[in-house]
Amino acid sequence: MARSKMLFVWALLICTAVFLVSTNGCGGGGGGSQTGPPPPTQKIQHVVIIFQENRTPDNLFQDPKLIAAGADIQNYGINSHGKKITLTPTTLNTNYDLGHGHASFLQMYDNGNMDGADQVSVKCNPNAPPSCPPANPWFQYVAPSGIGPYFQLAETYTFGDRMFQTNQGPSFPAHQYIISGTSAPSASSNLFVSENPLGGPDPFHYAGCIAPPEETVALIDPNGSESQQIYPCFDHPTLTDELNTAAITWKYYAPSAGIIWNGPNAIEHMCVPNVAPPNGTVCTGSDWTNNVVLLSTQVLTDIQNGQLPAVSWVIPNGQSSDHAGGNNGTGPSWVASVVNAIGNSSYWSNTAIFIAWDDWGGWYDHVAPPIKNSYEYGFRVPLIVVSPYAKAGYVSHVTHHFGSILKYIEENFSLASLGYADADADDLSDCFNYNQTPLVFQNISAPMDAKHFLEDKTPPTDPDDD
Repeated sequence: MARSKMLFVWALLICTAVFLVSTNGCGGGGGGSQTGPPPPTQKIQHVVIIFQENRTPDNLFQDPKLIAAGADIQNYGINSHGKKITLTPTTLNTNYDLGHGHASFLQMYDNGNMDGADQVSVKCNPNAPPSCPPANPWFQYVAPSGIGPYFQLAETYTFGDRMFQTNQGPSFPAHQYIISGTSAPSASSNLFVSENPLGGPDPFHYAGCIAPPEETVALIDPNGSESQQIYPCFDHPTLTDELNTAAITWKYYAPSAGIIWNGPNAIEHMCVPNVAPPNGTVCTGSDWTNNVVLLSTQVLTDIQNGQLPAVSWVIPNGQSSDHAGGNNGTGPSWVASVVNAIGNSSYWSNTAIFIAWDDWGGWYDHVAPPIKNSYEYGFRVPLIVVSPYAKAGYVSHVTHHFGSILKYIEENFSLASLGYADADADDLSDCFNYNQTPLVFQNISAPMDAKHFLEDKTPPTDPDDD
C-alpha cells in the first residue's frame, strides 16, 4: 500500500513538472497527453472595428457636453481669404458631397495653415434643388438632433480628439490601411496607392482584384508625385495573415464584393481571383470564402448566435455610411444597433469596440495633422472607444491613427508588428483602465434598432465616391 502511494506521488510530481514546462495537462487514456491552448488571460478577447465614412470632429461632434469635458472641437473655420466662417448646421444626409482625394487634402491643408477648405470641389446630387450647394458648404456641422447615438457613445465612453486618418486621401486606400497599415502595392514598395480607382464602367463598385482590366489607380511617390498608375490589385502582408497564423478567428463584414470599401478584394492573396489579374471576376480564396461576409447585418445575428469572431471589421452599406450625398441618416442607429447587440450579450465583458470614420470627407477641421511623409498622416476623424474597460467620459488627446487600432490588436493577441503604420503607432493604452470596475453597459438610445436593420429588405447602396 505504501509502495502504491509512493508511485502515485512520483507520478503526480512528474506530471506537474511536465505541465509547468509545457503548459500541457496530463491526460489519461490513449497512452498520451491531451493538449490544447491555454485559457485566454487577456481581459479583451474580442475586438470590433466599426468603420464609418467621411467625417471630422468639427463636423460631427459639436457636442456641448463633450466640449465641456475638454474635447478640441471648434465651431468656426478660416477660409482661403483669411476670413473667419462660423460653422452652420446641416443634416447628416446632405444632397452634395465634397472632394476628398489627395489634391483636396493639399488644398485644405495649405502647408499647415488649414485655411483652404473652400478650395475643395463640391458636387451636388443629380436631384438636388437649384439652391445646391449652400453657402460655405465645407463649413457646416451635423445638427445634434440627428446624431444622438454618437453623442451618447462619445460622452459615456472614450472619445479621441487626436485620431488622424493615416492616409491623405479617400476611401479606397483608407480601407487598405485599416486591415494592413499601408496601401503600398507590394511589401517592398516605397509608393502608396493614393486615390480611388478610375476607368471601367463602374470603378467604385467593381474595384480591387476583380476590377475590369482597364481600371487603374494612382500611386504617390516619396516626392508627392502621382504620375504612376497601376491595376488596383496588390499584395503584401495584412493583419489577417497574422490572425490566421495564430489561429485567431476573424471576419470582415461588408455589404458587397467589389466596392472600394471592401479592403480584402484588393489584396490578391486574400481575394485569389478566379483568373489571374486583371481578368478575374470573382474572389475564390479561403480568406474570402471563409471570413469575408457579404452581408453587413450578419454581425448582428453572429452576436445573437454566439458566433462573434475574435476580431471583426464592420463596414456599412451606403445608406448607413454617413457618407455625404449618399446616406439616408441611419448611420447613428446602425452603429448603435451593433454596440447594443454586444452590450446586451455575454460578449460585453471582454470586448473592445473601436468606432472610427475612414476619411475626413472634405469637411472643415481646424487641427493640422502631423506629417510623416508624402502621404501620411491625413486629417482628423472621430474615434470612440467602447468597452467595459474604456475610461468613462474620457477625452484622449494622444495622437492616434488607424495604425493604432492595428497595434492594439497585435499587442492584445500577442502578434508581431506588420512593420507598416502600426510599427510606430501608439497602442491606445491611454483609452483603457483594466484595473477599473468594469463598466455596466448602458443601452444606446436610437430611432432604429437591430430589428429594423435585420428586416430591412431595401437593396444596399454602394459607394458613389466622386
